[in-house]
Amino acid sequence: MDPLDILLNKDQIVPYYQPIISADKQIVVGYEVFARMNTDNGPQSLGAFFNDDTIPEEYRDEIDDHVQTLALEHFLEEPELYLFLNVNIHSLLGDNGDQLLEKLISYQNKGLSLDRIVLEIKEKDYAANYSEVKHFITYVQSTGINIAVGDVGISSSNLERLAHLNPNIVKVNVGFIEGDTFPELYRDVLHSLSLLTRKLGATLLFEGIDSYPKLNFAWRNGARYYQGFYLGRPKGSFVAADFSKETMKKEFHRFIEHERKKIAAQLSLSEKLSQTLKVTLKTIKSFSNYDDVVLTIAKGLSSFSFRVYICDHDGFQQSSNAVKTVDGTWELERESRQKNWSWRPYFIENIVRMDLEKKGILSDLYTDIEKDEMIRTYSFPLDNGLFLFIDIPYSYLFEQDGLL
Repeated sequence: MDPLDILLNKDQIVPYYQPIISADKQIVVGYEVFARMNTDNGPQSLGAFFNDDTIPEEYRDEIDDHVQTLALEHFLEEPELYLFLNVNIHSLLGDNGDQLLEKLISYQNKGLSLDRIVLEIKEKDYAANYSEVKHFITYVQSTGINIAVGDVGISSSNLERLAHLNPNIVKVNVGFIEGDTFPELYRDVLHSLSLLTRKLGATLLFEGIDSYPKLNFAWRNGARYYQGFYLGRPKGSFVAADFSKETMKKEFHRFIEHERKKIAAQLSLSEKLSQTLKVTLKTIKSFSNYDDVVLTIAKGLSSFSFRVYICDHDGFQQSSNAVKTVDGTWELERESRQKNWSWRPYFIENIVRMDLEKKGILSDLYTDIEKDEMIRTYSFPLDNGLFLFIDIPYSYLFEQDGLL
């Protein structure tokens, strides 16, 4: 669409509203505002116009101001909802946001509550002038207005900087992910981001949800708010607050049933490993040679495992690795003795748990450094401050329901 046509037909530009739905009540809690232009071919998105850096910033700001004004007028009728306004942080920093704040305060005098306004900035936009953006955010938040940082899912490596900004809402974009599979590294980053937002007291919002798997992904990663075409497309008017409530309840039920099956499968595997291991341990007459012990255990649990070893309570490996070869036999890797594994996440916690509970623990999925594949580890307490570790290969997990 030609930028000049847009500027000359401002009266044809209107706000569209995409609903944002809460996980706790499954109702609409707010809307994000998008600009649409009415044409002979129907409403057209102006996303390309706002993202085109070749168009002078003042032209884009003019259209942005027009759409925001119309949205604010409409929003006065919906006092209980959040209104998300995308803002150009570079333009706002020019006058420290005074023009926009004056507008919002004028609407406050008409009954608008500023704590229902959310100004959304993009993560990529504050890289070059971080200190100014931080000052601006602090200033805006002092008025009661909320700040959301968007597109975090695309480049969320600098969590420390995000933490210092301390936004009210963090928006994770999953729309760019193709298909129904999610990269494991992306899962790990989102886990860290979920923990960070929880510590900050910020709300996690997943946007770009255009399929059932992405909604499930958001639910499993601690999102409180959901947004995307799968739930609701932008429209020229607000929708009923509970328009998706029954659908969401059904989806949540499916999620919970799936997770229950996964937990049951993991508990079943733990019990199976425990029973098989106890039978194998009874056949061992002497524990004086740890290499002999791990070989005996490995052979007894050969259908479950590809690597077995023993550590002490400080994480120092007391045995060699018993490793399954390609032909299914077992051999010892003696160079692994005295390696220390206490630096691994959850190692100390799991040692303490096994000490207290006197039973084995099945780990989460993680990537094995040597095999470069997703595995689980079953840990089990032995006598004399020793602990057994049984690594379970991806091939076994893949064949079982609920273990991946």
